[in-house]
Amino acid sequence: MMKQGNFMATGAEARGEGREHPQRVQLNEELHARPHMRVTTPARLTHIAHLTGELGADHAHLLDLCRDVGLPLPGAELRQVQLLIDGRTVKWERHTEFTAITVADMEPVEGGDWSALSPRLTDWTSRLPGLRLVACHLRLEPDTEPRHGPESLSAIFRGELQGSAVAGEEALVWTDFRLGGDGFTRILLRDKGLSPSHAGRVVQRLLEIETYRMTALLGLPLAREAGPELAALEQRLEGIVARTATARDMAEEHGLLDALTRLAAEAEGLSARCRYRFGATQAYAELVEERVRELREVRIPGLQRLGVFLERRFRPAVRTCEAVARRQAELAAGISRASSLLRTRVDVQRAEQNAEILRSLETRARTQLRIQEAVEGLSVFAISYYLLGLVKYVLEGVPAIGGLPPKTMLTAVAVPTILAAVWIGVRRLRRAMAAGE
Repeated sequence: MMKQGNFMATGAEARGEGREHPQRVQLNEELHARPHMRVTTPARLTHIAHLTGELGADHAHLLDLCRDVGLPLPGAELRQVQLLIDGRTVKWERHTEFTAITVADMEPVEGGDWSALSPRLTDWTSRLPGLRLVACHLRLEPDTEPRHGPESLSAIFRGELQGSAVAGEEALVWTDFRLGGDGFTRILLRDKGLSPSHAGRVVQRLLEIETYRMTALLGLPLAREAGPELAALEQRLEGIVARTATARDMAEEHGLLDALTRLAAEAEGLSARCRYRFGATQAYAELVEERVRELREVRIPGLQRLGVFLERRFRPAVRTCEAVARRQAELAAGISRASSLLRTRVDVQRAEQNAEILRSLETRARTQLRIQEAVEGLSVFAISYYLLGLVKYVLEGVPAIGGLPPKTMLTAVAVPTILAAVWIGVRRLRRAMAAGE
């Protein structure tokens, strides 16, 4: 034990065996969540991917298959399940927006049948929930003799053929990336010395290239659809900016600002509709490029490598989506700049109007002050007049007293006295009110 002050460490804590992070096991197992299959030569593999929006439906369909063949039911938390059904390995994988099924039949292959599906699995895959996006047959054969010359390959592939040596030239691969009459693409892989584990990795990379290139291209129709709408929004922005330069009054600028606000709302709606799909396209395209690099292709004389073909035919579609996404970002930035400019102009004009109003109020206040002073002067005479009338009434009611000046003289003396007193009183009252304010 280790002791320091009043702290006593247990043996486990002393060895660094403290409390476990609650997600430690889950995070560690993520590295092993999607293991590749071990594939022996010869083999046929059928790969299908369906777009689905509900994990529960996919899992329920898998449970139906397990019940049908009497296998234990996999838990809903599993992202990948491998089963042995009808002598075939069935791999079920759940991804973010699609479910992939790979069936491997590793019995000796004779004849031209490319499908690895048994009748039971054919019926089961035909009822998969969602929309089928990817369907591919892959055939793995030993490279015992050069059986696949241009003539024999032309009988398998109808389109422009691509091929290369892969995996350190331990395998040869051919495909034309075209749908056959059964709706499946075909990949032919010849084994020149692959181990079952290495063959499984090569097969997985080829099937992932096929899957991810299709899911990446889901953004292309949306990009083509958004292009004209985006062009119309850009033209509207250009018109608003041009009118901003010639706007003459605040009413017109307010109208332009309202039009710009509506334009911003429409642009944001278009961007929100495309944002996820374009982001997914970029992510899937990067996966395709990564899987192509992992193949370590070497050119077969007379054929175009898979990576070169995808760079020339697949990458432009991805760049189209990237260009539309970039235009959307630039449109949003342009709208923001135009809005800032218009608001600045409106604010400047409002400031000028407010300054003019303040100047007008100041002029009115000075005029009102002069009127008020004039009224105050008149009020002094009015009050004095009424007070003098009262004094006159008082003097007239008092009997004549000998030795006092005449009443008319007293009245004359009272006039300046009353005026002075009222004027002093009004001034003091105004000063008191000003001090209270």
